[in-house]
Amino acid sequence: MMSDPLSKIPDGMRYYFGKEARLRRSIEDTVMQVFAGWSYEEIITPAVDYLALFERGMGRDEAHRAFLFTDRDGRLLALRPDVTSSVARAAATLFAKQERPLRFCYAAPVFRQQTQSRAEWRRESTQLGCEFIGAGGGQADMEVLVIATEIFERLELSGDYRITINSVEIFNGISERLALAPEAREKMRHLIDIRDAAELQRFLSRYETDENDCRAFTRLTQLPGKRKLLDDARRVITNERSVAAINALEELWSIIEELNLVEHFEIDFGDVSGLDYYTGLTFKIYAKGAGSRVGAGGRYDLLTANFGKTEPAIGFMLELDALTDVLLRRERGGMLAANSDLDATMITGNETAPLLMKAKERRQRNERVRIDLKRREP
Repeated sequence: MMSDPLSKIPDGMRYYFGKEARLRRSIEDTVMQVFAGWSYEEIITPAVDYLALFERGMGRDEAHRAFLFTDRDGRLLALRPDVTSSVARAAATLFAKQERPLRFCYAAPVFRQQTQSRAEWRRESTQLGCEFIGAGGGQADMEVLVIATEIFERLELSGDYRITINSVEIFNGISERLALAPEAREKMRHLIDIRDAAELQRFLSRYETDENDCRAFTRLTQLPGKRKLLDDARRVITNERSVAAINALEELWSIIEELNLVEHFEIDFGDVSGLDYYTGLTFKIYAKGAGSRVGAGGRYDLLTANFGKTEPAIGFMLELDALTDVLLRRERGGMLAANSDLDATMITGNETAPLLMKAKERRQRNERVRIDLKRREP
């Protein structure tokens, strides 16, 4: 039986070192400091857990992208492909009696045996995220959105990011009105996700008699927009469930306007997330220079019901790998990844103890040092 040489590593895995490793650490520290500044407590979840946990949280298809193996008792285990599911369980069990709301944050690697796309090729990636559990409504939604904007300000990417918002309840209301079977519902969601206007219009025409409405709704899903997109939606979407979601988005948009953040936000009715735990607001975060989104989040009010009582919850995560790639190409990335060997004070000497004493004295002044083992003082 042939085996790959140990000089290779598995596809989708990689080493990080030097400037890139320092930059990753600096980004992680910056993000976690912002979370701490908003009173989010760090939580560290198990790296290995039952597959059933992630099936309930992410949905079966997403959960089965994980690395799977069997416990001694025959139960299927998974290397953590998602953090939110585990945090939601902790909130419903370990923190069941703690006063609400709960605010958690994390920095954790996640693992997926099957990559999601060519743009997201890594099978191991690090997610930086926060979860706000036990509070519903627009105020909680805006808190996490504002936290996201502060992170990009702190990373000095203020002019180069965009957050697109939507509500899955708009899609849910439409599929409910059309009385779609589960298979047809997923078909419509897929067509919206890939923004296939022609196929989506043909699909809708089987259920909707008004051809103008079909065309109008299809146009709504094609391009993001600002407040006008909400006005356009109201002329086409009339079912009660979807209208309530449009109204909630409008309330959020009014707050975004009051906070002077409009340039960083867009409304995107074509963003219909594949994760099953989202119940209301959803959003994706993009940065200039990234090949795909650098973050995502939303409201998941039903997830904790899998482990206890139902309670409102919202959160988001950022992909450390994607943020690192963006910042590596910029001068700011070099600043964040400072402290190279060029910044170190070279320590030389002939005797070991005095040499190390010099180094210790420099370190007490918080200087970066490097002991030269080749050179000797004359």
